[in-house]
Amino acid sequence: MNRVFLVLIFLIVSSCNSIEFVYQENKTDTNPLYGKTKIETSGTDITFIKSYIPTLFGKTNNEVFNLLIEIKEKKTKRSVETNQATSNLNYELKFIYTLKSDELNCIIYTKEILSNFSIIPKSSGYNFGTDSSLEKKYELAVTENLNQFVSLLPNIVLDNCL
Repeated sequence: MNRVFLVLIFLIVSSCNSIEFVYQENKTDTNPLYGKTKIETSGTDITFIKSYIPTLFGKTNNEVFNLLIEIKEKKTKRSVETNQATSNLNYELKFIYTLKSDELNCIIYTKEILSNFSIIPKSSGYNFGTDSSLEKKYELAVTENLNQFVSLLPNIVLDNCL
């Protein structure tokens, strides 16, 4: 019985010696700019973007690239009541990404990504529910837009200028 048990343990240990873990990948494989990029934002000031960028691009240890994110906002009244109060607002956020290489001293990549959302104001005065909802929609738009940009990064050739 003891020998069978030892043989069984030996077989289990020897069969598991070449197991590779799937989640042991490096984060920089999906984002080649991680830890190497200085990021600047301009245009519409969205406070959430400053706290979300470090989660996607990390702390800059070796500055190789510069990423300029220009944000343009357009508000459109989609529905106006008879008393001229807005009952539906459409927001369009245009993110213009410009990636520059410090080593090559040129622009490597530019991309424009749009994000849209709408909101229905609940009151003509100050309303905590509407303001909180608007902040959450900004957060979702920024998160979606930045994640979409990062998903495009593995396909970009970082050694050539435009």
